[in-house]
Amino acid sequence: MENPDNTASENLEAAGAAGGAESVASPGDSHASDEFAQVEEPTEAVRDLFGAHFANMEHFARMLVDEGELRGLIGPRELPRIWSRHIVNSAAVLEFIPNGVQVLDVGSGAGFPGLVIAIARPDLDVHLVEPMARRCEWLADVVDEIGLDNVTIHNVRAEELHHVGQADVVTSRAVANLKQLTKWTMPLVLPGGKMVALKGRKAREEVNAARNLFKKFGVARAKVHEVPSVMEDESTHVVEMLKRS
Repeated sequence: MENPDNTASENLEAAGAAGGAESVASPGDSHASDEFAQVEEPTEAVRDLFGAHFANMEHFARMLVDEGELRGLIGPRELPRIWSRHIVNSAAVLEFIPNGVQVLDVGSGAGFPGLVIAIARPDLDVHLVEPMARRCEWLADVVDEIGLDNVTIHNVRAEELHHVGQADVVTSRAVANLKQLTKWTMPLVLPGGKMVALKGRKAREEVNAARNLFKKFGVARAKVHEVPSVMEDESTHVVEMLKRS
């Protein structure tokens, strides 16, 4: 992350080190093998979507199936649709992120969309912000096992990073309504940068409800994009909020 006096990157690295978690042992895989057999298979379109990074994305999916439910990261009913509902859904933000920038993912949880971004786009400097220590342990395990070198984990709340630094792009998924999200995320966006949020069918309603905050938090423009899914008929709604320069 960067700020006007160029000290934020150092501050963030320190915060990341303080919030880092040690790896924990993986649970037994006998139950996980049965679950994995029920998981939808990624299509050729998904393989094409992730290209050279598909193998690492598949590794991430395998880890989620093996450990996600046991570690309280994802519900059993979500596991069969891990690709369409979570991984491909998260990938909808990729086209809104410029090359080589710094990305701050707020409320990373199981890794959506933060880890999907980091795996699919090794050109990006990705910072994952997650307040729960056990989820940070999970994120660290994935980073270590896959061998990602473009990820920093911060075991803090987004508000704790206000006045610490800012990033080119701030992302989120299933964190809060857009009104609350604007308060949490826009202070973390560099002037001229953007906040990109994955939202549901009521995305436009949320944008309208948050408009009274746009001036205060420097929002120049907000747009809702409908991104077609390569696995489902229903499009993914992405809210893009640009910050004034």
